[in-house]
Amino acid sequence: MKNLKLSHFFVIILFVSSMNCFSQFSGWKEKLLDVGASLGAKSLGLEQVLKKPDAITTSFEDVDLTGSKLPDLITVKNVQPLYLLPKADEGGFILCDGFYEMTNKSYCLKAGTFAPSKGDGYMFAPTLGSKQDIVISILKNAEKHPEIKQQEIQILLWTIIARTRFADYTGKVKLTAITLLSPLELTHLEGGMLGVLPASVMNQAKSKLPDGIQNAFEAENKIRQMVASGNYTYAEMEKYAIIAGIAPIRSDIPSGIWTLHPKGYYIRYFPSGYSITKVQIYVPKELLASGKKIIYDATNDIACPANVGSQRLAQTNEPIDPDYTIKLKINCK
Repeated sequence: MKNLKLSHFFVIILFVSSMNCFSQFSGWKEKLLDVGASLGAKSLGLEQVLKKPDAITTSFEDVDLTGSKLPDLITVKNVQPLYLLPKADEGGFILCDGFYEMTNKSYCLKAGTFAPSKGDGYMFAPTLGSKQDIVISILKNAEKHPEIKQQEIQILLWTIIARTRFADYTGKVKLTAITLLSPLELTHLEGGMLGVLPASVMNQAKSKLPDGIQNAFEAENKIRQMVASGNYTYAEMEKYAIIAGIAPIRSDIPSGIWTLHPKGYYIRYFPSGYSITKVQIYVPKELLASGKKIIYDATNDIACPANVGSQRLAQTNEPIDPDYTIKLKINCK
């Protein structure tokens, strides 16, 4: 318990020093990493490692198939840009009836899996897991910081999915975290997270895991190693997060399938790799007949693949190459 409190103390010190005068406290890195090592992997047994909660747990089992429709059962017509709809104060867009679409930034939320491929069926699922609030907060705050590149945000998300402790953060990813998260949220990047696991623990853990989970488990440890070292490129981290090749296609969940969203509209996804997703939404007129305001806020949404070997994709409210010279063809207030 004493060591745990000491770890939290160092996390707070690190954050305050980073905010006030980052360069003056750069010498803390080695001390923090030493503390992290003593409290992390070296002190964890196999049972403790396997009990650590996943940062994001969303899987296809969390998809509600009730009311879903195959692609040809809804006729798409008069599609308009989703990003032209009125903005909601709390984030997202206020929906009107009709068809809307937007090509937006998206993010990989599962290391050690295949990138989306043509024919993959993706459906809506909520963001779930021990770090769901952290992930949602990053996606919301990223809209306010266009100066931060998408790749930098993706690296931060990979570190969180890999259950990297904030005490192990170095370099630019640490600054990205400080910019996008509050002091309290940064302290939450300690609880339930892991240090770099020694080879002996990794080998024991992998032997206890199903084949489909071993790749992700090993990829997460590689990501933690790179973050702690501070010596890596985006391409090097991507190599571990994204498996080369194509996952088998599930024919029962075709590309373009519609999910009935809990709010009553229909939604579907067409990923282009993991960083770009085209989203289409159909809002039935009767859904809005009562005058109730329906908001589409993508930051709590995951485009979830039917194939468990493919990547789940966090969605955003950030359009790619929007054309604001276009005008909506309906009076939407």
